[in-house]
Amino acid sequence: RRRAELRALALGQGDFQLRDQEGRPRRKADFRGQWVLLYFGFTHCPDVCPEELGKLSHAVELLEREPGLPPVQPLFITVDPERDDAAAMGRYLRDFHPRLLGLTGTPEEVRAAGSAYRVYASAGPRDEDGDYIVDHTILIYLLGPDGLFLDCYGRSKSAQDIARSVRRHMDTYEPLPD
Repeated sequence: RRRAELRALALGQGDFQLRDQEGRPRRKADFRGQWVLLYFGFTHCPDVCPEELGKLSHAVELLEREPGLPPVQPLFITVDPERDDAAAMGRYLRDFHPRLLGLTGTPEEVRAAGSAYRVYASAGPRDEDGDYIVDHTILIYLLGPDGLFLDCYGRSKSAQDIARSVRRHMDTYEPLPD
């Protein structure tokens, strides 16, 4: 029943076409067959995004310590493509998990990716230096190997909570019939 409900949601089922921090094209289909923890944010975020990416990275590290578990691919999609080009993403992501991929694209491509996950993002007013903050949805999404959204984690969830939940999903996972 849960799988049928998830499929009916159509949340995250759309494909995206973005580029990673190395400039390579990436699509959602590239991650099919993998477990994915996905976060939308921006590199100029003063506090929330670094905290959430740190938590996501730590959850992946906790899962990596457990023998026999499949790897989890950490993904970060920008909501600020104006400032977050591939080079900016590469510099920013050095501080997090070594396999964390950062994805960016044109404003239209980024908006389409966010739309597929019902991500809200809105740039605030610019200050005298031209800097601005982007208000956005703060969730970490879990995608199963079939690419389907399985769960999400808000700010109140710790890395340990996320790792436990992902483990439970891995233990009970059954691929959806086509």
